[in-house]
Amino acid sequence: MNKIRKAVFPVAGLGSRFLPATKAQPKEMLPIVDKPLIQYAVEEAVAAGITEMVFITGRNKRAIEDHFDTAYELESELAAAGKNALLETIRSVIPKHVSCIYIRQHAPLGLGHAVLCARPVIGDEPFAVLLADDFMDVDSGQIPVLAQMTRLYEEESKSILAVQEVPRASTKQYGIVSASSYRPNIDSVSAIIEKPQPEQAPSTLAVVGRYILSGEIFNYLENLGQGTGGEIQLTDGIAAMMRYHPVLAYRYAGRRFDCGSKLGYVKATLAMGLKHQEIGSELAAYLDELK
Repeated sequence: MNKIRKAVFPVAGLGSRFLPATKAQPKEMLPIVDKPLIQYAVEEAVAAGITEMVFITGRNKRAIEDHFDTAYELESELAAAGKNALLETIRSVIPKHVSCIYIRQHAPLGLGHAVLCARPVIGDEPFAVLLADDFMDVDSGQIPVLAQMTRLYEEESKSILAVQEVPRASTKQYGIVSASSYRPNIDSVSAIIEKPQPEQAPSTLAVVGRYILSGEIFNYLENLGQGTGGEIQLTDGIAAMMRYHPVLAYRYAGRRFDCGSKLGYVKATLAMGLKHQEIGSELAAYLDELK
């Protein structure tokens, strides 16, 4: 099976770096201009042809479910007021052919455990994983990052990790791969290490928040012990799987904003604000004033 139909969104994290803003709302619902982070990630998955969105949620995450549900009262009020453009905006948050499935992660046991929670829905199919904190933007005319990866999977039928070069001082924040050239912008992964210290990192090629994984990953995740930070690490599961199943590292076309950090979030807001049809030109003029 070469088509990716399902995507997993691990959204159970506490978002502690954005407190107090995330005290009563999920960090994935923080807006970039006028859409929450999680909606951008879902739209990216839809653009890649994915039809089943699997959200791994936790306590205080009901706002995500509500966002992708029908808001009957709001729709009625907008219709009665003749605000048809706004009505269409909220009705198109999720296409009608797309299904949303919610699974509760009972404890914060790590990204690997969150992905493992999706096994009853994924089965043995290949699937995508999207981390909404990693906001991906592409230039006009480029296809979204996950669509780039699903096209590659259809050609190669191998697990794929989105990667980018990072400063060596930052390797302790990422999974880092050791890889050799395979095709233009694609490397064959020989090793992957979770958050190595700069002096121990095998390279500066870091895994970022887009994955396409074989269903085989579940067999390795379920047998993992605790890794870095006392959590079940997806990186460790990939490292175990790749001894028997090849993994590719893809240097995607696009720009990533780390919206798990305050600075990255502000940068993403400015970048998307400048592209926004309604406010872009005025925002650009204001930024010129600040200079």
